[in-house]
Amino acid sequence: MSTDVETSLRGPKAYEIARKAIQAMEANQVWPTALNFELWVHYVAAADQALTAEIDSRIDSKEPFTEAVGEQLAAQFLPKAKLNGEILEAGQTLSKELDSVSRAIESARESSEAYGQQLANASESLDGQDAQAIKSMVENLTVATRKVREENYALETQLHDTTAELGRLREHLEQVRLDAMTDALSGLANRKAFDEALERACHADGGVTLAVIDIDHFKSFNDTWGHQTGDQVIRYVASVIGRNSPSPRVSARYGGEEFAVIFPGETARSALSVLEAVREEVSSRILKRRSTNEDLGAITISAGIAERKAGEGPASLIERADAALYASKRGGRNRTSCADPIAAAA
Repeated sequence: MSTDVETSLRGPKAYEIARKAIQAMEANQVWPTALNFELWVHYVAAADQALTAEIDSRIDSKEPFTEAVGEQLAAQFLPKAKLNGEILEAGQTLSKELDSVSRAIESARESSEAYGQQLANASESLDGQDAQAIKSMVENLTVATRKVREENYALETQLHDTTAELGRLREHLEQVRLDAMTDALSGLANRKAFDEALERACHADGGVTLAVIDIDHFKSFNDTWGHQTGDQVIRYVASVIGRNSPSPRVSARYGGEEFAVIFPGETARSALSVLEAVREEVSSRILKRRSTNEDLGAITISAGIAERKAGEGPASLIERADAALYASKRGGRNRTSCADPIAAAA
């Protein structure tokens, strides 16, 4: 499921979304299989406008939702299904290439064995032969040599082509991996990539600081201006966060209007400096609605920072950063709070 839907299913709206999905499936005579449930959860949560439009179209046309239809929609719209399909396709192509190389190598091996046998037979036959017989034998060996040379050239060409194809497959799989780790809306790392990066950071040598960021009053903003304009705001805030947090920092969309930044090897003090720069840049700009050019006003963000303690795991670190974020919210928003006091600079 997408990050937004997964986040919703871990919150207060989870049962409401699940009930709506079951009701919608029952109303349209769709069996509540795991795959269909995931599709219809996306549908009722409007997580993918294209999927919603496609299902609405099928409902209007009274087309039955068979297993084949469900699998088709999943492959087209569900991120995990798309990823699995691309990996399967790449794997099948790789298998074909390896089979082709295997056949070429076996053919070259057989030709070499035959050539070697021909040479051995010729050596035995040379004794006591007249000139004409030797000439005929040399001609046969010449033909055999040419055949082996051609076989080897074909094998070399095949290996060259396969190497190029494997390079393309490697690039494609790397792009698939990046796509699977990237949030489509914001362009930042997604929740899966964030979880893995934080796990690595907490087990690496050196410290790590985590920041969580939330767009203030985003729900009311969304209710006023609509989801498309809300998406515009998410992309804008994400661009500011990403620009101020280059690698090896990891910027991620944590879920909904919430973001996170991992600062490997950095202290809360350096993270605070970055977060304050992000907060000031976000709040300094008056946004305009793209479709109508209306002023949307200023957007503000609140943030919480926690520096990892010795032996602390990801869950505890996230919990303390979240607590700092809520302290910013309670303190009036548009501010950054730290889980622990930051010592004065020397």
